[in-house]
Amino acid sequence: MKLKTFYSVLFVLSFITFAASAQTTGTLKDISFLEGHWLGNYNGGPIEASWTAPAGNNVMGYIRMIKDDKPALYEVFAFEQTEKGPVAMVKHFKPGLIALEEKEVSDRYNFIEAKKNQALFEKDDVSVRIIYERRSQNQLVIQRGKMEDNKWVFVDLFVFNRIP
Repeated sequence: MKLKTFYSVLFVLSFITFAASAQTTGTLKDISFLEGHWLGNYNGGPIEASWTAPAGNNVMGYIRMIKDDKPALYEVFAFEQTEKGPVAMVKHFKPGLIALEEKEVSDRYNFIEAKKNQALFEKDDVSVRIIYERRSQNQLVIQRGKMEDNKWVFVDLFVFNRIP
């Protein structure tokens, strides 16, 4: 009887350990720290970004880059909730709202994991990883990662400060 109780306890502990170690699916709440209006500098000009709060199973956002007091590039973001977690879809436009991707195509990034004020996404073709990170109440950073020597190496791509 004692051996049976021992195995029952062992089974329960194994199940608890497995459940605790299982990866959870992300939600749009994991990227809610993006919300707000942000300003930075990139490539010799201002770069402005804005993201909405999660609603209706999505978060919308944009980035606009300006060079020599003229538009250089627009990026439109839609984060949508899926069964596997948030998926980021990005389309790029030149001035005149001329799409760089085909009409039915967008760059897609799949949710990998999240920590407090940080979320990691990976492009569908696994060539790039992106970290969105709010480093302080008033600073937001987007990092781009590439595989180098069998490990992901990240560099700050855009550094934004909150616009009041």
